[in-house]
Amino acid sequence: MLDIKFIRENKDLLKEVFKNKGSKIDIDYLISLDEKRRNFISKIDTLKSEQNRLKKDEIEKAKKIKIEIKNLQKELGNVIKEYNNLMLLVPNIYSSDTPIGEDEKSNKEIYRYGEIPKFNFQIKNHIQLGKELDLIDFEAGVKTSGFRGYYLKNEAALISLALMWHCFFKMAQKGFMPMIPPTMLKEFALIGSGHFPFFKEEVYQIVSSKEILKEEDGEAIYLAGTSEPSLLAYFSNKILNENDLPIKICGFSQCYRSEVGSYGKDVKGLYRLHEFMKVEQVVLCKNSIKESDKWLEEMKNISCEILKELELPFRVIQICSGDMGAGKYKMYDIETWMPSYNCYRETHSDSNLTDWQSRRLNIKYKDKNGEKKFVYCLNNTVIASPRILIAILENFQQKDGSIRVPKVLQKYIGIDVIKKKNNERG
Repeated sequence: MLDIKFIRENKDLLKEVFKNKGSKIDIDYLISLDEKRRNFISKIDTLKSEQNRLKKDEIEKAKKIKIEIKNLQKELGNVIKEYNNLMLLVPNIYSSDTPIGEDEKSNKEIYRYGEIPKFNFQIKNHIQLGKELDLIDFEAGVKTSGFRGYYLKNEAALISLALMWHCFFKMAQKGFMPMIPPTMLKEFALIGSGHFPFFKEEVYQIVSSKEILKEEDGEAIYLAGTSEPSLLAYFSNKILNENDLPIKICGFSQCYRSEVGSYGKDVKGLYRLHEFMKVEQVVLCKNSIKESDKWLEEMKNISCEILKELELPFRVIQICSGDMGAGKYKMYDIETWMPSYNCYRETHSDSNLTDWQSRRLNIKYKDKNGEKKFVYCLNNTVIASPRILIAILENFQQKDGSIRVPKVLQKYIGIDVIKKKNNERG
């Protein structure tokens, strides 16, 4: 959400932003709604002042003003509802160095690390490797969980949890407060993060056999697709002190996504799933582009550091205006090399959303002069599994069908090579 005053004063700039972000909002209509809203509020305030000045014997006039106020409040309520709905759809501005374009074709590679492995044998994809080495069972997963269901087994299960712990602990060592947040969320948390209304179709709503599961206040409950909304909502309606900033948080959670709109894409394997685990990091910092961009780079570098530890080839992509999402001011994706796809594919996402989320969640801080300002919010994928297993299993496969375990994970797994199991092992 943007400040309406900023919208009014930067109408031409925002028309360009809306165009380059693919937003269909009519900014002139939004501003006209705001004018109506302010006019109704002014009229109501004037009538209330007049009401307060009336003498006790002016009963008829008081009744008339009361009815007029009630009618105006009803009209104001309708305007506010439409105004608020539109404001939630207003995209953030983007940084001056963001590539301009409609889709991923305009994204820009800015960094590449590692050599793409060259195999002197016919490679197998992670599905084949998972089956032959008894690491993944998709058939049982579909039987039990439905489309895109899976079981991780044996070393794949150990590696997945090892990745979570290794990265979670690393973040704590880097000064990020570790949290295991709730994954069942009220709607306000998802509106606050910007996942609603933009991506509502991708979020699971919890439904019982009889009716939608609701809290006592009647609000519906949803499953989180990332820990970002719950980490941000922890600070909703709070006024922090400038000395407390930056606040650095690291969340571990199970994640759920319906993947609506992706049917037909990556229907096999571990790339696109309904359920997965992720370590996410969130930073709340001062209301400063310079400081927030510093954290954007630092968070990106942490993810790069982890991929280097895992000995995986990857590249960093700066995301263009039309591919970055409404709330993003500046965004990077990190793509890791996946041999069976013969290309780099996205495994991490790093975003600066400035005060777009904090305005929705009302997260402020008091600066040294006592002025209240909205914090700037950033988030980044530290690691997500099992998607990253595709890169690990495929890049480290060997000619004899075994898979080398990345050195950094060997202490957790207890072996350095994953070999075919004996027949008696299930």
